[in-house]
Amino acid sequence: MQVLGIDIGGSGIKGAPVDIETGEFLAERVRIDTPQPSLPDAVGDAVAELARQFEWTKGPIGCTFPSIIKHGVAYSAANVDKSWIGTDVKALIEGKTGCPSIIINDADAAGIAEIVFGAGKGRMGVVMMITFGTGIGSALFLDGKLVPNTELGHLELRGKVAEHRAAARIREEKELSWDEWGERVNEYLQYVEFLFSPDLFIIGGGVSKKYDKFFPFLHLQAEIVPAAFRNDAGILGVAYAASLLELPE
Repeated sequence: MQVLGIDIGGSGIKGAPVDIETGEFLAERVRIDTPQPSLPDAVGDAVAELARQFEWTKGPIGCTFPSIIKHGVAYSAANVDKSWIGTDVKALIEGKTGCPSIIINDADAAGIAEIVFGAGKGRMGVVMMITFGTGIGSALFLDGKLVPNTELGHLELRGKVAEHRAAARIREEKELSWDEWGERVNEYLQYVEFLFSPDLFIIGGGVSKKYDKFFPFLHLQAEIVPAAFRNDAGILGVAYAASLLELPE
């Protein structure tokens, strides 16, 4: 089965058709900038443009979105325009593309990719996927089953929202060294570990390709590994999730 996976982020929108049997992309991934301001209608048009680039007109589309998502509706908007709160994202995407769609939280989608195809494949117990990018995303799994919408990047740390202290964006904005940023990440992960006692941490986001730069500063009881799919995880995971819903072709 083929599904078009689209990963909507605060700065970029990425997509590719996916063979969900193998987890392979069937075409080179395409990225376009997220419209600014990131209003629903403009973002919907950008998703439709991606679909047109792949000549995708009938098959199912899976879309990630950086928000709490329940039944296709956005209930938060940390890194996109606040007008998304209360928006039926599923209806918007289906209206713009004419294709059956599902919408899930972006970090949850990345976690699904790692559990099904990547670093968490076959792992039982409590597995926590943490993505570091513009913000901090989280996905929690118990024996391979997702507990959705954890949004642990919004925990309070030193009087701040955690992602405002330890996201990859903060390292760049504040020009932190790897050890300085690694100490912030370690403090955050130790807090999450205290709350959830995971058996495994999977660290994702684009920064995970440089995991050797900051992993030496992480001191946790749980095993910690880099994500296998990094920035492609959201596309793969949401495509797989869409395939499970047996959407009409």
